[in-house]
Amino acid sequence: MTQNELTAVDRIAQRLYDAGCRYAFGIPGGEVIAMIEALDRAGIRFILTKHENNAGFMAEGTYHLTGAPGILVATIGPGAANGFNVVANAEQDRVPLIVLTGCVDPEEALTYNHQVFDHGAVFQPVTKAQFTLADGAADILADKAVALAMDQRPGPVHIDLPIGRQKKPAPGSGVARRAVHGPTAPATGPDLDRARGWLKEAKNPLMIAGLDILTSPGGAEAVRRAVEECQIPLITSYKAKGILQEDHPLALGGAGLSPTADKVLMPLIAEADLLLLIGYDPIEMRTGWRNAWSPETQRVVEIASAANDHYMHQSEISFVCDPAAGLSALTDGVTALADWSDRIPTAREALAGAFGQNEAWGPAAIVETVRAALPKDGIATVDSGAHRILLSQVWRCFDERQLLQSTGLCTMGCALPLAAGAKIAAPERPVVCFTGDAGLEMILGELATLRDLKLAVPVIVFTDQSLALIELKQRNAGMKNLAVDFDGTDFEAVGKAMGGHGVTVTSRRALTEAMESALAAETFTVISCVFERKAYDGRL
Repeated sequence: MTQNELTAVDRIAQRLYDAGCRYAFGIPGGEVIAMIEALDRAGIRFILTKHENNAGFMAEGTYHLTGAPGILVATIGPGAANGFNVVANAEQDRVPLIVLTGCVDPEEALTYNHQVFDHGAVFQPVTKAQFTLADGAADILADKAVALAMDQRPGPVHIDLPIGRQKKPAPGSGVARRAVHGPTAPATGPDLDRARGWLKEAKNPLMIAGLDILTSPGGAEAVRRAVEECQIPLITSYKAKGILQEDHPLALGGAGLSPTADKVLMPLIAEADLLLLIGYDPIEMRTGWRNAWSPETQRVVEIASAANDHYMHQSEISFVCDPAAGLSALTDGVTALADWSDRIPTAREALAGAFGQNEAWGPAAIVETVRAALPKDGIATVDSGAHRILLSQVWRCFDERQLLQSTGLCTMGCALPLAAGAKIAAPERPVVCFTGDAGLEMILGELATLRDLKLAVPVIVFTDQSLALIELKQRNAGMKNLAVDFDGTDFEAVGKAMGGHGVTVTSRRALTEAMESALAAETFTVISCVFERKAYDGRL
């Protein structure tokens, strides 16, 4: 097909390929089959899933491993509606997701309403932009969609594709592609001078880094350099775990939803004479982090990629810029006086045993056993629930994007498709999925996707037959146990019935053996880790 023969959907597919996209996920429908064919012609593999929500999470998994936008394809009406949750998740978790939906032509919609509703209006609150394919502008539309999705604070962009316009000839416009924003640093001036002065004077500085540092070019290097040159201990949000390898003596691990971790970390925050908030957005945090510090009594410098409109915390000095560039401007050439004495090693030791890590069996023992079986570069995904809070505290990351999860929206059912996407994008790396029994029951169909794609992913199931986090909240509130406990599923049998392997374990030794077999297998393995209800008590 020559350039002059390209259709509108070919132009869109070509632009997405040029942006680095190599995978698209979804379920075919008559309104998107031309788009799917165009993606295939462009060199973008379309992967069939069992649900559009899971398709979006698989697309996110590929983004974390490749850096290219994820692609979700959904047909008209119910297909588009099924994808809403994952699009909302992408908006909150800063995931560049291109959402392609099919729709009837505007003139057709005047007299035809089967499956028809306004896709753009539905996605408007949770996307950076919504476009409808127009004649003669397919390449411009695709350029704008990619640029907006990959901007300094990434997010989802929706493109609605009227059926009659998809296969129309679309000669190139010749318009130059818009460049994605590059790093910007704070302007020199009194605020930067004052912040640098505070850093020079600080005896107990503390850094908190959040998910926006992940999309900041050179973010990990800027954080590591600042931590080591200025001797600043680091707390990260769950999403930013691994931005500094967590065996580093100044790494205090992740924080966000654990009151147990907060008992160790909040006193350090209170002691700090300078807080540096780097790419930190409290969208990942529980309410206990609201106003966890006061700029009236502490020096607080915030370097964020977007202005503070959440008001969950305040800072005396705030720079809106690229977080890594801002941190470098603040710390370059500064000799700090930081001296926490033995407080940081003591805090690290306290966190190392606070969640039941030393017990013979239980949720923390499961996490530690799998971590020991996985190499340092292994990737883990985790679903929402009590196990996610515990795992996010216990699991050690040695690089960024080694622990994938939903943190802003905290949506259930994300771990298995995230793992599938990561394994598709990086088949040479071991990927393990952690899920609760209730979460896996929500998306059992995607085990068939793992089977069909021959993805050797160990699926670790925390099997306690309870929505443990909600049950704990009911108990703490003095409420009765209601709609949180359920009968058990034989996940070992399910794994085998779905074309993979299955095993049930109740000890560290059995789990170690199961992991060895799962990592050597040619297909997925469901490993059901059975323990008693209420095992999370005192561990979150």
